[in-house]
Amino acid sequence: MRNKTTHTTLVSLALFAAANLAPIAVAAEKPGDIAEGKKVYARVCFACHQPTGLGLPSVFPPLAGAEQVAGDPARLIRIVLHGLQGPIKVKGVTYTNIMPPHGPQLKDAEIADVLTYVRQEWGNKAGPVTAEAVTKIRAAEKARTTMWTWAELEKL
Repeated sequence: MRNKTTHTTLVSLALFAAANLAPIAVAAEKPGDIAEGKKVYARVCFACHQPTGLGLPSVFPPLAGAEQVAGDPARLIRIVLHGLQGPIKVKGVTYTNIMPPHGPQLKDAEIADVLTYVRQEWGNKAGPVTAEAVTKIRAAEKARTTMWTWAELEKL
């Protein structure tokens, strides 16, 4: 009899709890907005990387068809946040110019938007970037005070 009573009590408690608990909302990570990303690109990126994403030969690398753009978005987030210096080989050409950090002036959503735009424009077919991913990397790298090198990023 004791087992039946215990079982009945547990079932009653479970039903009571299920009826009185509100569902827990889990927010899905929202991908960057391509239209907003295009605006950020026009404001911040186009002078060096050009409206076509082809860059300036021997000066600023192309983003169109670049393996780095299609690769790990965490690397791109770090580049936008802290900048890039030193050599980087893109589509068989080595570039040595710098990209300044844009983290201080861009919000996480703007970085997600522009990277989503770049990763899906000019024939690029990479996945979107989320503001949540940018927020996590910004927090993880908050102590960083120098620009990245491609060699450092390749090790991550």
